[in-house]
Amino acid sequence: MNYTLNKQYSSFSTFLTEIQTHFQENSATIHKARNELKTISYKNTSTVVKSFKVPNIINKIAYTFFRSSKAKKSYEYSVKIGEFTPDPIGYIEFYKYGLLNESYFVSKEFKYDFTIREPLLDADFPHKEEVYRAFARFTLELHNAGIFHDDYSPGNILIKRENDTLVFKIVDINRMKFLELSEDLRAENFSKLWAHDEILEIMAEEYAKNYNCSESFLKKVLYYSNKNKKIKNFKKRLKGKPVND
Repeated sequence: MNYTLNKQYSSFSTFLTEIQTHFQENSATIHKARNELKTISYKNTSTVVKSFKVPNIINKIAYTFFRSSKAKKSYEYSVKIGEFTPDPIGYIEFYKYGLLNESYFVSKEFKYDFTIREPLLDADFPHKEEVYRAFARFTLELHNAGIFHDDYSPGNILIKRENDTLVFKIVDINRMKFLELSEDLRAENFSKLWAHDEILEIMAEEYAKNYNCSESFLKKVLYYSNKNKKIKNFKKRLKGKPVND
């Protein structure tokens, strides 16, 4: 095995090295698709453990010899951009026949109230415009810090109400870019929200109030959003699946 533990959670070393057992014995799954996430309590701390899908043989070789595993990247990126993510605890990799087999990323649970998906889809969601504008300002903070989340989709944006403040955290961050963002990249980063144009207009307006955008910024936001929708819907049609607006 190979692992790294956050010094702030030094007492979690046994938990991390025995994570396979903890994961198998726990039934509190919060998401299961390609990867699986579970909430697991340890020493009065609620954690979220992400078990990454066992890679195919080609990726096993790649992750062993040529590039970092998704678990390692998730941990290292969380440490790098700590204020924007739930607290990272550590990651661990298990090898079989000398190749990466299983890997896990562990973070402290961020007890959020909703994701950005709910105000995007629920017509009766309270104070929606307040959420949209706060989200635009949070996105600007990410961008100004040189952070481009490659999967900036609704389920990966967690929101918690603290008194009169909305606190945002991003998850599923193993796909990130760190660079000085052009205006086009800033506009493109809204595209995976799958939001209606009128919602994007509010977000773009709030973003532009706090950043020196060109007059075409809103057009760029809408262009990239509609382009993404067309591509995704085209792929769905090829697979015979229903398309979304």
